[in-house]
Amino acid sequence: MTDNIPLQPVRRPKRHDSKNRNGCCPWSRCCGMGDFRPRTVWLGHPEKREQRYPRNVINNQKYNFFTFLPAVLFNQFKYFFNLYFLLLACSQFINELRLGALYTYWVPLGLVLAITIMREAVEEIRCYLRDKEVNSQIYSKLSTRGTVKVKSSGIQVGDLIIVEKNQRVPADMIFLRTSERNGSCFLRTDQLDGETDWKLRLPVACTQRLPTAADLLLIRSYVYAEEPNIDIHNFIGTFTREDGDPPVNESLSIENTLWASTVVASGTVVGVVIYTGRELRSVMNTSNPRHKVGLFDLEVNCLTKILFGALVVVSLVMVALQHFAGRWYLQIVRFLLLFSNIVPISLRVNLDMGKMVFSWMIKKDSKIPGTVVRASTIPEQLGRISYLLTDKTGTLTLNEMVFRRLHLGTVAYGMDSMDEVQSHVFSAYTQPTHDLPASRAPAATKVRKTISSRVHEAVKAIALVHNVTPVYEANGVTDQAEAEQHYEDTCRVYQASSPDEVSLVQWTESVGLTLVGRDQSSMQLRTPTGQILNFTILQIFPFTYESKRMGIIVRDESTGEITFYMKGADVVMAGIVQYNDWLEEECGNMAREGLRVLVVSKKSLTEEQYQDFEARYVQAKLSVHDRSLKVATVIESLEMEMELLCLTGVEDQLQTDVRPTLEILRNAGIKVWMLTGDKLETATCTAKNAHLITRNQDIHIFRCVTTRGEAHLELNAFRRKHDCALVISGDSLEVCLKYYEYEFMELACQCPAVVCCRCTPTQKAQIVRLLQERTGKLTCAVGDGGNDVSMIQEADCGVGVEGKEGKQASLAADFSVTQFKHLGRLLMVHGRNSYKRSAALSQFVIHRSLCISAMQAVFSSVFYFASVPLYQGFLIIGYSTIYTMFPVFSLVLDKDVKSEVAMLYPELYKDLLKGRPLSFKTFLTWVLISIYQGSIIMYGALLLFDSEFLHIVSISFTSLILTELLMVALTIQTWHWLMIVGELLSLSCYIASLVFLPSLIDIYFITTVSFLWKVTVITLVSCLPLYILKYLRRRFSPPNYSKLTT
Repeated sequence: MTDNIPLQPVRRPKRHDSKNRNGCCPWSRCCGMGDFRPRTVWLGHPEKREQRYPRNVINNQKYNFFTFLPAVLFNQFKYFFNLYFLLLACSQFINELRLGALYTYWVPLGLVLAITIMREAVEEIRCYLRDKEVNSQIYSKLSTRGTVKVKSSGIQVGDLIIVEKNQRVPADMIFLRTSERNGSCFLRTDQLDGETDWKLRLPVACTQRLPTAADLLLIRSYVYAEEPNIDIHNFIGTFTREDGDPPVNESLSIENTLWASTVVASGTVVGVVIYTGRELRSVMNTSNPRHKVGLFDLEVNCLTKILFGALVVVSLVMVALQHFAGRWYLQIVRFLLLFSNIVPISLRVNLDMGKMVFSWMIKKDSKIPGTVVRASTIPEQLGRISYLLTDKTGTLTLNEMVFRRLHLGTVAYGMDSMDEVQSHVFSAYTQPTHDLPASRAPAATKVRKTISSRVHEAVKAIALVHNVTPVYEANGVTDQAEAEQHYEDTCRVYQASSPDEVSLVQWTESVGLTLVGRDQSSMQLRTPTGQILNFTILQIFPFTYESKRMGIIVRDESTGEITFYMKGADVVMAGIVQYNDWLEEECGNMAREGLRVLVVSKKSLTEEQYQDFEARYVQAKLSVHDRSLKVATVIESLEMEMELLCLTGVEDQLQTDVRPTLEILRNAGIKVWMLTGDKLETATCTAKNAHLITRNQDIHIFRCVTTRGEAHLELNAFRRKHDCALVISGDSLEVCLKYYEYEFMELACQCPAVVCCRCTPTQKAQIVRLLQERTGKLTCAVGDGGNDVSMIQEADCGVGVEGKEGKQASLAADFSVTQFKHLGRLLMVHGRNSYKRSAALSQFVIHRSLCISAMQAVFSSVFYFASVPLYQGFLIIGYSTIYTMFPVFSLVLDKDVKSEVAMLYPELYKDLLKGRPLSFKTFLTWVLISIYQGSIIMYGALLLFDSEFLHIVSISFTSLILTELLMVALTIQTWHWLMIVGELLSLSCYIASLVFLPSLIDIYFITTVSFLWKVTVITLVSCLPLYILKYLRRRFSPPNYSKLTT
């Protein structure tokens, strides 16, 4: 078979991580704090510590007072070209190598360094002030002297800290007490994990029962805590009270923790500090993302290396033409100094300033409000994106869940039949169940009652199995206490860790069963008749990404029945519920409609069964080693033969203008890949709905593979298809990348669209990295949640969408937008303009330097290859600063087409993907232009001058300045008033400065008619042919954008 893929195993290069795994200082071991170990923390007695703990100081600064200047200078001079300019400047202290005044070399270098040092200093001062503000926050501490005030930086392990409502938690603590009546509190964790939903936290039961907070100092108790680690979603520890009768032992988990950087959202809490400083979870999770260097910067560096090579060659040629006479090695150094302008020192400064302008323009664009540029060094990267990788939920969709479907197996209820569900729920609480004996009831009534009871059971299960808590707020008419007492509907809001949860509880409220109260141990539901149903919460098994399900055990206070309710994804619930013949089919059908499906089930427990389970469960939770595994094993003993109640389907609606934005990106030549953790059918449906996959496009759904042979066969089947979208699951992707990485990426890159479902955050980042390695093209990753951070940081350009899942992705990204649709303008307008303007700016800076270097070469050649400078003193400095800087830098305002045209014709963006604005071809063109103009100006000045050397300088330098100004005018596509100001200002500065430079330019000569006609002729000869060539090119071979502007 000709299309078979050879079975060649993939050899992966080892990845070396330069960072310390635990995110800490590599010198910490030398300080006696290198090894992280478990600890025993006595409540209120920090002096009883077993080991040294770090100070509770937040320090995000890169330098200190003593290291700032040396470190900044080292970072600058570790690059070859900065070191090269430093050596040039230092060489002027040697008399034999001096070519002119010292300031001609030190002022440009000093200017570049000053700008860099000022920028670093401003950032460092801002960072210092932010750290100082956090470290100086005042907290209350319980001590034997009562309540004392302490700064955040003075908090130690073992301290009992009081945190008020809306106050930041200063250190990692175990939650001991709360002022809330329900015995729990809520945390806002958006600055830790990026999620905006509040998290429920529970205090240690033993300490919560104490009469007052001061009693915490009177009991003999301690906390055993695991060693510090980066996992913010798990914790293992125990609480022990030794002076109890009998001694009290309680297991501690994530629900008992208050991590630093979170904010207390309800009540006043007391906690004991267990981790401080660099051992904080938030600090250990703070890693510096890789420093992104733009492709444009790498290309400019490459061109600069070529210029340096040219500098060396020209210097050698000059000495060779002298036949290496005398001390020729000194002559080589003098020529290197003389032609040092070939490598422009101002190039990096101009480009950096240009990037700052581009970033400012992005932030100030009123058509993409709220856009933030966090990486101002790579705006031109946005103009060359070939692959866009996007998350689904919250990025393409709103992450606003709407309940759409309830499926009971034999009957389904959609949005148009929710009134039937409401009537079933109402009848369940209004009609006595013993009105009609079953034997005398008509068949229709028997069926109707059966359906009614099934609907009621399903709705009740949905209303109970969740982590939602109703919170009552004052609304101006009713205060909080009164609203909470009477369950006021207008004052109630729902808080949960997932919008899916809230949508389900809101739906049960709409059909008559309302969640009105919840605390640590109970839940209250209100029926359609106003009756309050009380349930005792016996156990809660929270949702995790590993288990993909959550459960709750409740006791109905009116009947004493104990019921275990569970809901979760169909892939895990299928093996838990009793056998049925409709679950898999209906899950697939609902997923194809774009709905997110949850399977709801229940299991009745006897008192004996529950007591047996509880004993085993408590024992497993007290275990310190392998606690998670032991707890999961105990819970799984309950998860068998559960009764399937229903399926729920919620819809996540598309964001505004997602379809036209994806169409713009596709027409611009950008391939879009969707990477999501959702199931295959839902992801495929969303891709179709968003027109990521067009209606007439074939779809190849990659079959689930687990072995190398299966992957080989499936890849061969996929290879036979052409121009079709690929849909693949994370498990199959893992197998393909393990054995056939190269072949899979080759085939996937040929697809117009790719959808990867059930993707883990690690896989998302891996796909981005493989695309970069295999294609060499630029990638852009877009996401809104904490699970997208690794992908965003790995991509060449990371864009965070501020959404329902918080700001973690936004804060980690290079660019932050409020809506996905803003991405179109960000790329098509700002990305395109930034790249084209950067290319034009760099070419002009290089042209400016090469032009004066060509003149120096001609001058030296005419005067017997002497290493004598043509221009000295202020002329050489002024040339690259006040005389030409403003017009050249004004190119950052130039644009070839209006922004509306760039959005209307995204095909213009496709032209940039080939990198033509700054290529070796355009570079060579500008080199030839520079050599031509420099030679014409110099030879013209030599031919037309009369007698004095100053006349050569006057004629040639004036012609050079005018040529530069005219060349800028020749290049500009769309004039801006600041461009005109820049041209006139530069010319005015030059004319005004001549009065102060009598030793360099003949003042009387430049006022004569002879000077004026000679300068005019030379300038015209140097510029007019280029104007003619430009006109002919636009006339007979116009660029694409010019066709749209005429």
